[in-house]
Amino acid sequence: MGERLRGLRSKAVRLSHRLPFGVLFPRASRILWGKPARILASLFGAVILLGTGLLLLPVAQQTQVSPVEALFTATSALCVAGLSITDPAHDWSFFGQLVILGLIQVGGIGIMTLASLLGMVVIRRFGLRMQLSVQSEQRTLNVGGTREVVWRIAATSVICEAVLALLLIPRMWLGHGLPLPEAVYSGVFHSVSAFNNAGLSLYPDSLTRFAGDPLVLVPIMAATVLGGLGFPVLLELRKHLRTPRRWSLHTKMTVWTSLLLFVGGMVVVTALEWGNPATLGPLPWPHKLLDGAFHGVMPRSGGFNVVPVDAMESHTLLVTIMLMFVGGGSAGTAGGIKVSTFAVIWLVVWAEIRGHPQVHAFGRRLSAGAIRQALSLTFLSMTVIALATVYLTAVSPFSSQEVLFDVVSAFGVVGLSTGVAAGLPQHGQVLLVILMFAGRLGPITFASALALRERTRRYDLPEGRPVIG
Repeated sequence: MGERLRGLRSKAVRLSHRLPFGVLFPRASRILWGKPARILASLFGAVILLGTGLLLLPVAQQTQVSPVEALFTATSALCVAGLSITDPAHDWSFFGQLVILGLIQVGGIGIMTLASLLGMVVIRRFGLRMQLSVQSEQRTLNVGGTREVVWRIAATSVICEAVLALLLIPRMWLGHGLPLPEAVYSGVFHSVSAFNNAGLSLYPDSLTRFAGDPLVLVPIMAATVLGGLGFPVLLELRKHLRTPRRWSLHTKMTVWTSLLLFVGGMVVVTALEWGNPATLGPLPWPHKLLDGAFHGVMPRSGGFNVVPVDAMESHTLLVTIMLMFVGGGSAGTAGGIKVSTFAVIWLVVWAEIRGHPQVHAFGRRLSAGAIRQALSLTFLSMTVIALATVYLTAVSPFSSQEVLFDVVSAFGVVGLSTGVAAGLPQHGQVLLVILMFAGRLGPITFASALALRERTRRYDLPEGRPVIG
């Protein structure tokens, strides 16, 4: 399969040279189209700039918004990060909010997936380059089945968002007294934001007004979990939900690791915040359980909150940072290093502790390539987070824990904040923009998109064994 994909990519590069751009600028064409990841990064950047331009239009604003604030908002929406340094209801007009909603939808489904879907509708066919780009973004292995995957992803997204909206609208209208038009708009906006794991809300206090309401919070939690599993897992569960033995290794690892993290997160966060007078302390115990469970799920890339994050205990913030760093499933709307990466790391550690030369999971042996990718992704992510945290701590008045929280939230495209993002100087906010962009694309994809060429070594060196530990 690897040889086949490399051959297809080479064919795509040769075909691109026949186009006018490739004829006039052959080196630029080779650099841009040589890897689908470069197309993905380029399109993400282009859409962010387009969204920024739209948000800078007077018709999109209710108050004066700076270019950095518009760039930050556009990046947060497209990368489904959820961090905000503006008040959506106060700073943005209805048109501006629609731009934000559109960016969330495009970012959630995927730029390449959406572009491919539109291309299928218009010209009824796929180009090879587009198929490879979709494969790069959605991590699909079967290039020939890309068209079917695109249709299923689009249908799954629309159906899940529609069902959630139909559940939220009546409750917001009848249960919380919102006028029907406002309830419809709020229900649709929050359903799109929840399924795409964006965490952006129309309200400055996020979903605090709905705290303790299971008819609002439970559907949003469910949509966040579904969107965070990843589209390959959702499509496989749809096909083999009642026959777990037929699940692929990726689906098994994602589902069971996600379940463990969800349950563990809900229990730990609820227990740690149970007596906190600024969060769960004053609430009756049913509301404590519900709101605690909600905050145990949201760090996995959901981003909504029903209690003030900056009022949480410091140890709760540390647990939340860990959950945000792991994130959700691959090829979905969640961020972080992904649960499959987290599972591989722990399986490697467990195999080493037991003295096993190979790493096994669910009756399968993990490949050396998968292990290298997991280790590289984790190390690179930790390095980026550490460097950003040190820099922002030095240029801001916030504590290192507060800065670390928002840095991990940006890189993991979560959206929870202790208030650091809004209080940073503009160059610090631009750094968070870069972190959101890199976190959405993925560190390895981001690095490969910037690399000018692949280098292959045609020889092997003698093996060496350095002393470890």
